[in-house]
Amino acid sequence: MGDIALHGVTRCYRSGSERVEVLSGVDLSIPSGSFCSISGPSGSGKSTLLNLIGLIDRPDEGRISIDGTEVQDMPERELVPFRAHHIGFVFQSFHLIPVLTAVENVAWPLYFQGIRARVRLARAREMLIRVGLSEEIDRLPKHLSGGQQQRVAIARALVSKPKLVLADEPTANLDRHTAGAIMDLMADLNAIDGTTLIAATHDSQVTARSSLRFGVAQGQVFSTSDNAVSTGGVEVR
Repeated sequence: MGDIALHGVTRCYRSGSERVEVLSGVDLSIPSGSFCSISGPSGSGKSTLLNLIGLIDRPDEGRISIDGTEVQDMPERELVPFRAHHIGFVFQSFHLIPVLTAVENVAWPLYFQGIRARVRLARAREMLIRVGLSEEIDRLPKHLSGGQQQRVAIARALVSKPKLVLADEPTANLDRHTAGAIMDLMADLNAIDGTTLIAATHDSQVTARSSLRFGVAQGQVFSTSDNAVSTGGVEVR
């Protein structure tokens, strides 16, 4: 997967009779292989931005391109397999399936790619070992700590070998030490595999580890680092 670009992206929601513009005319460029952080107050539009980049949501206006292909109007029948094969998600609340073991949770996305059960489980075991959970492979989520559950979630996001991983507050429910270990893991995966990693976060540890730093406020995206992004049609360096 190549660069990600947003051009004039606007996203609105209804609040009663009022139209609320969460993102307004956002222009943003994220080079392939970047480790990006997106910070901002609650309700500023961080998660909305992730959902748009992750093709979970669609903009009201503007264009989104991934590797040169415009995706904002891609039909759902094409969007679902594209997302399944190319994008991994790490959620704040883990979203593990309680009745499935760690390895079964990690293997779950591969089911939708038509991969045979034996191959799915083998790849899931390999990924769990890689994130340091070789002893927890057959445990249910309720028998795992918060940090271990987040590692399972990261393994699940990576098992399909996506070129883009989106993480929404990946350290929010973790203690400081565990959060640091999770960020070490994600930074290593970004550096070793060249996976583009975009994290929405309030955590200064995440921001400090990122190579691109963006802020979101009042519907705009702006640079908080020396790297170039665009906001409201004006490039910022």
